Formats: sequence, structure tokens, C-alpha cells
Amino acid sequence: MKNITLSNVHEALGAKMVPFAGFNMPVQYEGVTAEHLTVRESVGVFDVSHMGEFLVSGENALPLIQKVTSNDASQLKIGDAQYSCFPNENNGIVDDLICYRIKENTYLLVVNASNIDKDWNWISKYNEEFKADLKNLSNDYSLLAIQGPKAVEAMQSLSSLDLADIPFYKFKVGDFAGIENVIISATGYTGSGGFEIYCKNNEVTQIWNKIFEAGETFGIKPIGLAARDTLRLEMGYCLYGNDINDTTSPIEAGLGWITKFTKNFVNAEALSKEKEQKPDRKLVAFELDERGIPRHGYDIVDENGKVIGIVTSGTMSPFLKKGIGMGYVPRILSKSGTQIYIQIRKKAIPATLIKLPFYKG
Repeated sequence: MKNITLSNVHEALGAKMVPFAGFNMPVQYEGVTAEHLTVRESVGVFDVSHMGEFLVSGENALPLIQKVTSNDASQLKIGDAQYSCFPNENNGIVDDLICYRIKENTYLLVVNASNIDKDWNWISKYNEEFKADLKNLSNDYSLLAIQGPKAVEAMQSLSSLDLADIPFYKFKVGDFAGIENVIISATGYTGSGGFEIYCKNNEVTQIWNKIFEAGETFGIKPIGLAARDTLRLEMGYCLYGNDINDTTSPIEAGLGWITKFTKNFVNAEALSKEKEQKPDRKLVAFELDERGIPRHGYDIVDENGKVIGIVTSGTMSPFLKKGIGMGYVPRILSKSGTQIYIQIRKKAIPATLIKLPFYKG
């Protein structure tokens, strides 16, 4: 199992450490609900240094990225970021990712920790044709996510850049916490604002310490992966391995908006046909009408107890204080307002399909 650079720091702070995607990671400190609400109401910091980073450069960088990703990276200006995915040849998803255009002919692809090796092999296979310059920087870089409505105010003293002037899905490269040339990116996965810091491993300890010094008067706290999961679920953001995987298509997962058929990418023809004909099932969001906690893998049933789908993500929402979740059901049953039931142990709990996000801010 790999340690991230700050593993000892998290242990000293009393974090409960768990194996996640081959890394020793902090899952929680004082408790999921408290940490979740810290991010919703003030500011918290996640160490997500387990994420993978691939640098793609050279004159064929863009053609390669256009081939292996679903979104249209040709639309990116320097300083732009873009949510995308790697479609596979069987209507599934290799991984979801964020693509950053760093400079002319240079892009950074940020991928999920559990898929680093798989993604690297995937993009390397297609690069045999394009011969772009590929570098796997995953072991060299750390990533901190500073999230919450007070994140910008709390951190502004640490940078000469105007942190409030970084729109959602944009980034700047500059100074932060006394370190030069870090990427400051507004691509958070919580729905509460803030930004992320990409830095080298030997810089992250100084940055972490400065963050907590600057944020002390704002009540800043370290936040674990468990609260990261409940925060992203309240926004209806997909989690790879739960809501999307090698067998789910971007169309049925509601990711048609990142699937651009104006270009030729892996499996584009089949996915275009699926979009045109409409998928058999759809990823939906639901709220429980009675008390209960839906969990990944629970059956979704109809009023007669017939299994019609499966819960892919579920929790007791710390902010809404009700059971919420996502799952796949037949398309004909996917309309908002539809009544479904979640099989929780021996009881079928009624639930209603809603439009995302759960958390409206």
C-alpha cells in the first residue's frame, strides 16, 4: 500500500486511515456529518494526492486527446479545464477525468486513483498511432482541495493572484503559500466553491501548514474521503466504480453533455446510435419518502416488489437530513416524480425520482 506525502500528518491529526485504491488515505477525522457541514458552511481541506496526473504534450497532444476522450478539447483555451471521460469500445467508460490546457500543445489529464494504471495503458495504446509526448506524473504530484464558501477569503493572503477571479472550470498558474508555479484550479467536486492546489510532493507540507495558519480564524478543518463522497452525492456527481464503470455508457449515465459527436473518438459511432435510439436504462436520482439509508448495491423495486434496478450511490444526506441516492432504472420509469421503492433489508421504502442536484446551495 502506498503512502501519500502527508500520511503521517493525517495520522497525527487523528484521522481514521483506510486503504483506498492502493493508497493509505484519511477517511474521516471528527466524523462525516461534522466534516460535511464544515465544507457546506465555511471551509475544509481534502488531501486527494492519490489522484493520477498525465502530462500530454507535443504537436500530436490534441489529436491524441481528441481520440481517447469524449468531450471536445479543441474548445479549450489556455487556462481552461474540461470534464470528460475515456469511452471504451463496448459502450462503457474506462474512466472519467478532467483535462487542463496548460499551454500551447500541453495538457494535463487528471484521472481517478483506482484507474491510474488502466488509464495509462489505455492512452498509451492509442498513442502508438499519434506519438505524443506522454509523462505519468502521478507519483510526483500532490493535490489539495480547499473547499467551501469561505475558501477564497480564507486563502487570499497566500497568493498574489486574485483567487476570486478564477471562474468554475478555469485555473491559473502562480504563487501560493510561498511556492511558485502551482496550479490553482476551480474544479472542485463538492458544490460549495473553492479551488484545488496541484504542487510537487516536496512542496505540499509547506502549503498544508500555511493553509491551516491562514484559515485558523475561519474555522478551517481537515476533511476525509467519506465527507467528500457525501458532498459529491448531494450534487449528483458521478463516482467511478459506483455510478459509472466499464459497462455503463456516458449516454445512460446522463453524461451526453460531455459526449461530443462533432469529432471522431473511440466508439463514437455506437454511442451516437445509442443517443439517437435512446438507451434502455437511465441513471436517476431519488429521495426517500420515509426514514432509511439507501446504500450502493441495494435493489430498486416497483410497487409489486419486482426488481427494476440497482442503487449505485446512496447515503443519509447530512445537509438535507434525508436518504438520497442514484441508480439505474428502465428509461420508461425514469421521469421525475416517479415513485420507486428501495429494498432496505426486508422493507421496501418508497422514494421519489427528482432532478439533480439534491443540494441547491
